[in-house]
Amino acid sequence: MTKYHHAAALILGAVVLCGANLSLADSDYRVVTIIDAETLDVARESAPADRVSDQPVKHVVSAEGNLGIGVVHRPLIEAGSPIGAIQHHKQSEVYRVMSGSGTLVTSKSMSASSPLDPEGYIVTSLTGPSDRGIITEAEHSQLIGEGDIVIIPAGVAHGFSEITEAITYMVVRVDPEKLVALK
Repeated sequence: MTKYHHAAALILGAVVLCGANLSLADSDYRVVTIIDAETLDVARESAPADRVSDQPVKHVVSAEGNLGIGVVHRPLIEAGSPIGAIQHHKQSEVYRVMSGSGTLVTSKSMSASSPLDPEGYIVTSLTGPSDRGIITEAEHSQLIGEGDIVIIPAGVAHGFSEITEAITYMVVRVDPEKLVALK
């Protein structure tokens, strides 16, 4: 088992176990989905190096709602730039950093906040209802790098204040209200 298989299994297991106290699903939801390391590597390698890329790999139905797996790539960001952020209202995320490093900043609020287009690709295929804005008052700031796992609850604004080495991470998106289309 590669480190990506192991990390994906741990993350998905944790997500499923966290929902174990919810009402049990019928047997139609009890289907195992395996995403091999090669699939994640292909998504990572196909990401354009010079811009943000968010590639959905797979969405499945579970007792907890929909679960989505994707690969996100972010290019370098110089320290001192405004901290562009996003805040998902209904969806929590779990990151597993595949490569690179940067300083992740979180806050409960953003300035210059505006909602993403509710009919747009990002909302319907990736994140569900979300706002974009600028984090001006960081509540938490942490350097993250290869191998690190980050859990971002719904409602927490998040962005990077600096990316010193282009960062790519696998993301698990927990969509309890099934707002994002299945892939």
